[in-house]
Amino acid sequence: MKHVRLYQNACLKIGAKLVLDDYGSHHLSRVLRFPQGQDIVVFNGDGFDYIATVLSVKKHCEVEIHECVKNQTESLLDITLAQGVAKGEKMDFLIQKAVELGVKRITPILSNRCVVKLKGDKLKKRHQHWQKIVIGACEQSGRSVIPILDEAVCFDEFIQTVDNGFVLHHRANQSLLEVEKTTKATLIIGPEGGLTGDEIQSAIGQNCQPLLLGSRVLRTETASLAAIANMQLLWGS
Repeated sequence: MKHVRLYQNACLKIGAKLVLDDYGSHHLSRVLRFPQGQDIVVFNGDGFDYIATVLSVKKHCEVEIHECVKNQTESLLDITLAQGVAKGEKMDFLIQKAVELGVKRITPILSNRCVVKLKGDKLKKRHQHWQKIVIGACEQSGRSVIPILDEAVCFDEFIQTVDNGFVLHHRANQSLLEVEKTTKATLIIGPEGGLTGDEIQSAIGQNCQPLLLGSRVLRTETASLAAIANMQLLWGS
């Protein structure tokens, strides 16, 4: 049976007793009705899984850590997804699946064709919401390293910092099979309306390689996940 996995923002070590945070306690005791005396996995983002026995399933659950195991799920390929901010649940879905597919970093991009206009408190709350999705995806997929979730940034500012970038658009003529193998890549993908011609040229001007995924025009969520999956298949895990 697959272990329950919970992220805890705490120092973890063998022999330590830990009171789970409010979310972890509620999930274990109220949602799962988890029995006392059985094991769960807790992790804090350091790359290890900590096996812990549940001591109490009251309002604040307590566990005792008795084993530490190196987590082997991380890919050898360091992928950053620079994603044009998409609408509502579509962006949530993109972030969740990108984490499951093994990206190391996600940078939300505010490009010219973004329908979603976020700033101030709204942007801060959305970032907090996305961070919860990242952690939940790590719990579900078995990862013990939390991908970095950057603050949303304007396209023009972001493109000045790109390292080994690939800009996806349907008029490119180079496929992944024609690209030299790499251990680090930044995927740059527009929102629902795609990147503008000027944005694509700006990316190419920063030595980003134009990339075509196929003969069909893909939605932003399809393009992002297809590109990540194909890169992992060719160069990662």
